[in-house]
Amino acid sequence: MITLESDQQMKELQNNESVIFLFSADWCPDCRVIEPFLPELEEKYTAWEFVYVDRDQFIHICAENDVFGIPSFLAFKDGEEVGRFVSKDRKTKEQIEEFIIKLDQ
Repeated sequence: MITLESDQQMKELQNNESVIFLFSADWCPDCRVIEPFLPELEEKYTAWEFVYVDRDQFIHICAENDVFGIPSFLAFKDGEEVGRFVSKDRKTKEQIEEFIIKLDQ
């Protein structure tokens, strides 16, 4: 998983990739819960580029995209938002996989 480094990088990824942005933070306990199985999901769903977005570093991007809870996921394909799994609730591996599978339908 790559880590977002700039606003420009986010725009480039949104417009040129099939990308899933994971909004997270170091201090978030629910974010730590999903970390162990994220590499497995990346390996399984290779059509998608996974990008870690630090909520504290990019709070303005969170606000612009109505991401007010973490962990949350936004998916873009060819510059269009194609899915969002945004809430403050803890997410299970199964819920995240279900979200990814729906993106390809």
